[in-house]
Amino acid sequence: METRRKFVQKGLLGIAAAGLAGRAFGADAAGNSVKAGTAKPVGFDLAIAGYSFVKFGLDDALAMMKRMDVRYLCIKDFHLPLTATDAEIAAFHKKLADSGVTGYGVGPIYMTKSKEEIDRGFDYAKRVGVKLMVGIPSQENLAYISEKVKEYDIQYAIHNHGPEDKLYPNATTVYEAVKNLDERMGLCFDMGHNTRDGQDSIKDLERYKHRIFDIHFKNVTSPTKDGKTCELGRGVINIPAFVRTLQKIGYKGKCSIEFEKDMSDPLAGLAECKGYFQGVMDTLA
Repeated sequence: METRRKFVQKGLLGIAAAGLAGRAFGADAAGNSVKAGTAKPVGFDLAIAGYSFVKFGLDDALAMMKRMDVRYLCIKDFHLPLTATDAEIAAFHKKLADSGVTGYGVGPIYMTKSKEEIDRGFDYAKRVGVKLMVGIPSQENLAYISEKVKEYDIQYAIHNHGPEDKLYPNATTVYEAVKNLDERMGLCFDMGHNTRDGQDSIKDLERYKHRIFDIHFKNVTSPTKDGKTCELGRGVINIPAFVRTLQKIGYKGKCSIEFEKDMSDPLAGLAECKGYFQGVMDTLA
């Protein structure tokens, strides 16, 4: 159980990190991250993966994002169900807009059972109005998904889930599955799970750069199956080297924090991650 002292220390650390980020970065009119004193976007933006808020309703999630000044959200279906009506989708987007947040993609959406699941997922993404879907498909339906990608003109990013995942444990398995399919099929690169599977996430970022459409941005405590999500600056992945590689390859997608630690009280950890990331960006600039 967390002591009061540890709670206060963690809270202050998160606030300090967020404050550092606020001094180092602002945003342009479109909400892109901009280094203080400049007008040029850095190329990629920080976002939050919706799963980080699995224990919270949308209002609470948006309140946390507003406190952190993070403006992009990958939408999970517990906040906007696949069965949502067009009116419910419109109300959802208005609520996001009122908080200064844009829903840039949907998922992960599981599509392992039938083509009907796939059809429903693509129809959902179209009605939500996004051009990125994070998916977890079965191997035998990849050709069908490739055809749907052409029909809907949407990027389909397969999520790798680490050593427990028998289909897509790492970036290489995803790439090998999609390399001969439509070029809009690629990866939602979970750098943490990739590392937990014993892979080099920095090398894989550069190796598969043309097929990485989204990043689940995290660090982990160990490059093994037992590794756990931790704050960006506290794990085994060299985040400054990773960010330098993002700059080197000209990455244009989102870096979406997926924080799977302290999920009943994630704000301090998320704020620390945000401050660390933007502090790294400021230093590299």
